Amino acid sequence: MKITTILYTALLGLALFAASAPASAQTLSACQGIALTSDSTCEVQVAGGCTAQCEPISFRAACSAELWATCDGGCTGSVTASCMASCDVSACEATCTVDPGSFDCHADCDARASASCDAQCSSASGSDVQAECHASCESTFYAQCNASCEATPPSADCSARCQASCEGSCTAESTLSCQVDCQAGGYADCYTSLSGGCTTQCEDPSGALFCDGQYVDVQSSVQACIDELAAQLDVTVDVTATGTAGCDAGTCVAEGTVSVGGCSVSPGASGGAGGLLGLFALGLVAVRRRR
Repeated sequence: MKITTILYTALLGLALFAASAPASAQTLSACQGIALTSDSTCEVQVAGGCTAQCEPISFRAACSAELWATCDGGCTGSVTASCMASCDVSACEATCTVDPGSFDCHADCDARASASCDAQCSSASGSDVQAECHASCESTFYAQCNASCEATPPSADCSARCQASCEGSCTAESTLSCQVDCQAGGYADCYTSLSGGCTTQCEDPSGALFCDGQYVDVQSSVQACIDELAAQLDVTVDVTATGTAGCDAGTCVAEGTVSVGGCSVSPGASGGAGGLLGLFALGLVAVRRRR
């Protein structure tokens, strides 16, 4: 059996397993809290193509997540009655009641980010400043929606979950201006800080993780973040970017993906399952859950 066929079978098996996992929004601590949408595409990259992505434009999401945490203590706000009224808890309850099991508090909360971020950032001057403003805004909604929705168990009734959704987005609204202003001053230093780490990870056998073209600053372990994505989110595996695989001088290589040392399989051989499993684990290309 060809190595690429084995990889395809393994990846497809994981996709079928992941598709049966319950849908829920989680804070991905091993992925440093980067804000991801339900259709985000994540992949591990190595070498030249990977290093070429180690630039500021790919660091915005990671920096906004880190800067949100830094600014959080100084950006306090409160939920206002006017915001809750405009959120319309009753309309949310009506939607939730139709199919309570499929209602996602975080998705409902985060859906209100787009209009707010467009309004907040419309006056920003320059495309880079506007992009950073949007990243700051989105990370603020993502974090506040997580905090509010995770404090309300999935077993709660529609009224409680809709209340949590609206409180999350209204808390984000109340701190939005402060967060955008606070984070604006930290992007340049953050870009410089992440550049070295990104390049180092690209040169490492485990590679660097990118989601929607954005670098994920996992800090400790790329594999830990991948494991967390698989364990906490519904994922579908995209096998089109796995490339070809083979072994040369004791090293397994997946072109465009990752190299793994210690492989004992020679090209065209059918053995060496251990090396292949290691290659599969590190070369995972995941598409985050689709609700």
